[in-house]
Amino acid sequence: MRTTSTLRSFAHLLLAVTVTVVPAAAVIAAEVTPGFVKTAERPNTSPPAVKWQDGWLVPYDEAIPGTELSFRMVPIPGGTFQLGSPADEVGRDDIEGPQVEVTLPPFWMAACELTWAEYKAFLSMLDLFKALETSGVRPVTDKNVIDAVTAPSVLYDPTTTFINGEDPRQPAVTMTQYAGRQYTKWLSGLTGRFYRLPAEAEWEHACRAGTTTPFSHDDAESLDDYAWFVDNADDTTHPVGEKKPNAWGLYDMHGNVSEWVLDQLADDGYAALADKPQPLPLAAAINWPTDLEQRVVRGGAYYDEAAQCRSAARRGSEDEAWKDVDPNLPKSPWWYTEEPALGVGMRLVRPVEPPAEKEARLRWWQADIESIEYDTADRLSQGRGAQGLVDPELPEQAKALGLLD
Repeated sequence: MRTTSTLRSFAHLLLAVTVTVVPAAAVIAAEVTPGFVKTAERPNTSPPAVKWQDGWLVPYDEAIPGTELSFRMVPIPGGTFQLGSPADEVGRDDIEGPQVEVTLPPFWMAACELTWAEYKAFLSMLDLFKALETSGVRPVTDKNVIDAVTAPSVLYDPTTTFINGEDPRQPAVTMTQYAGRQYTKWLSGLTGRFYRLPAEAEWEHACRAGTTTPFSHDDAESLDDYAWFVDNADDTTHPVGEKKPNAWGLYDMHGNVSEWVLDQLADDGYAALADKPQPLPLAAAINWPTDLEQRVVRGGAYYDEAAQCRSAARRGSEDEAWKDVDPNLPKSPWWYTEEPALGVGMRLVRPVEPPAEKEARLRWWQADIESIEYDTADRLSQGRGAQGLVDPELPEQAKALGLLD
């Protein structure tokens, strides 16, 4: 069967990795490696290993099955910290308070923001899913659609999304939060490990790296060493990992691009959390979204002033405004078209204890309101997007069926 050049190009990458065939759900529920070393003595790693039960969380490189790509995950210590900023912090916004105490278990976080190289591997699924659908293989049905991954449509105007370039090491941008969630679902299916967007408390805890100052280093005067922001970015994004990391090995947490977190922004900041007994466990600190607008992005971007790149700084999404020139009706559920979304990307998290129940995992990955579901279904009905079932068996099965070179 003939496929598109994009699909053939992906085939070269897809066959480069040997995949162990294990049901993805079983792996996600029970896996302990990579990234975990069962030993009494602390491994000598950089950044430092983090104690967990009878062993240590350590940095590791995750290969994306079917590609020649990999990314680094680093361990983030657990602990209790103050979410938000104190009332006297310079540059503070009211939605950053009142401060609340949150206790988190350790987890792994991507050392760098998601790159175009990684995200384009996901975009190439559009051709593969369509080929599988045409062949009647791995059919998505009413019974299994909940398990399917939705691949975005191609860009109607790439010059908008790639206005700052599409170098493989530049951070991927302009994806909606829903598209970011689907990326994590796709990656989780291929690897058998549970990846997701960070909760807002996880993001700030990781960004602070044990500090209580406005930035994750001692003073704002040295921000140029750690961040791409309005003073030094030349109005564009930059390849990830070029600046200094914070103490926990995370790059570009201040500036370059803002990053999606799961939570929705409340007009009164953290007031609802402050009324609860402190410290809050992570689950109680999450503000699960109930509306399309005002989903939180963190970290500041290349066009932001220093104050907007602080550890506690927050911005709410504006779905309608960020899609202003999108000519589609309904507008794309996967892409934004203009600033500030030209500086909005994402970063991965992997919890140390993935949810055991399927429904709990899906909550991190799926559309969470009807309008997203409706818009996605409409685009799929037009052939402008595709769905497929993703697990570690996918590469070899596609090869055996002749869908890949």
